[in-house]
Amino acid sequence: MKITIAIDGPAGAGKSTVAKILADKLGLLYIDTGAMYRAATWLALQERIDLKDGDRLAEALCHKDLRLESPDESTGGRIRVFLNDQEISDAIRGKEVSDRVSTVAAQKMVRKVLVEQQRKLARGRSAVLDGRDIGTVVLPDADLKIFLTASAEERARRRVKDLEGLGEKESYDDVLRSIIERDKQDSTREEAPLVKAADAVEVDTDGLTIEEVVDKIAALCKNGKGGRKDQ
Repeated sequence: MKITIAIDGPAGAGKSTVAKILADKLGLLYIDTGAMYRAATWLALQERIDLKDGDRLAEALCHKDLRLESPDESTGGRIRVFLNDQEISDAIRGKEVSDRVSTVAAQKMVRKVLVEQQRKLARGRSAVLDGRDIGTVVLPDADLKIFLTASAEERARRRVKDLEGLGEKESYDDVLRSIIERDKQDSTREEAPLVKAADAVEVDTDGLTIEEVVDKIAALCKNGKGGRKDQ
């Protein structure tokens, strides 16, 4: 039986990690939509395209082969990302891209191009997608919608650890400020702002291990539960 699961939430809530493990656990396709916006941001930086020139960046994306492949040990469990034949899996996770991806994701034409790609990837397949607007825009008819949350402080701690894994160093205070600013940008942007879908189940990940979060969502999927906050 075909099933689609949408996982949304703010930066650093653990969406990608949870979605990947959940997809593996349930035998579903995993589509990391955030990686697609990061790839678009990386492309803009490489080709010196104004981050707010959505028309030009969307056109550039249409002439590139953006490809997602299953994770392996070299990416620490993250999905592998290619632009044409160049792997950019690590490059899109660095600070330069992270600090700018919200600006790119707010561009209407960029979203139009990538949302269509995301829908094509999920069409007719059982899949888990994570992002900011999966349950509200990309797959409004998803069978199960999850909204992951965590305090800004907890998300900052996770981000510092992720950066260390990439060989980058940034102070906790700087990361926290960046996350708070990104939350503001994501939730107030005109095009597909970050909002919880009315029928999404909210799961607060503070104090929970990744495995505990995955188990909660797997249980919701099994029980067909939706539309109220998880306690």
